[in-house]
Amino acid sequence: MAAALAARGVDVVAVDVHDFTVPDGVSFVRDDVFARADAADLGPYAAAEVVYALNVPVELHRPAAEVARRADADFLFTTLGYDEPSIPVARESLPGDTLYAAERGRRDQRARWD
Repeated sequence: MAAALAARGVDVVAVDVHDFTVPDGVSFVRDDVFARADAADLGPYAAAEVVYALNVPVELHRPAAEVARRADADFLFTTLGYDEPSIPVARESLPGDTLYAAERGRRDQRARWD
């Protein structure tokens, strides 16, 4: 998904606590969303319009949603497959997966799929 968005001219920043290789056109920042949820500085999330998390573990649902809310960004995510979201969400069925949209992703609107 990141490579496809970058190929369409979207600024994409991948964030993880571990270093990893990203596709061409995608920037990488090492950061911890769990720690960032309570930090005064939003770091790499400050200018985000969307925070997207792929296969995010349940313990990171709330911190990631809080970071997105503070950045006034949508929070979209997939789970590890067997986990249910730990936050209020709207669900969108995709081939082979479910995309979740946090209901508090933006202050001025509810989730897109309500």
